[in-house]
Amino acid sequence: MTSNLPLRDCGQNIFSKEESNNMVSKLEDAMEGLIKVFHTYSSKEGDKYKLSKAELKSLLQGELNDFLAASKDPMVVEKIMSDLDENQDGEVDFQEFVVLVAALTVACNEFFVQSMKN
Repeated sequence: MTSNLPLRDCGQNIFSKEESNNMVSKLEDAMEGLIKVFHTYSSKEGDKYKLSKAELKSLLQGELNDFLAASKDPMVVEKIMSDLDENQDGEVDFQEFVVLVAALTVACNEFFVQSMKN
């Protein structure tokens, strides 16, 4: 799927700590943020490239606390883990994590569009 994308600069220009002459676009900045958030939480225990259930819970509490607070379901983290863990390995990899972020982003956009119509 991504083999045709020009990713030669990924991890070099976008994510370098050095100052660049080129301004990073908002989308590139968002991508970098998403990657950094995932790896900040995934590197705490076990496989540093996957989120354990505890790491996922910590990420949700730290980064999506309003989303969690809106849910009255005490099993919300377990349900999210079950939904995201497509390969049933008990962990959430980056691709599985991006599915959550995309779904939440779509839902937020739908809410935004609906509120603009009213």
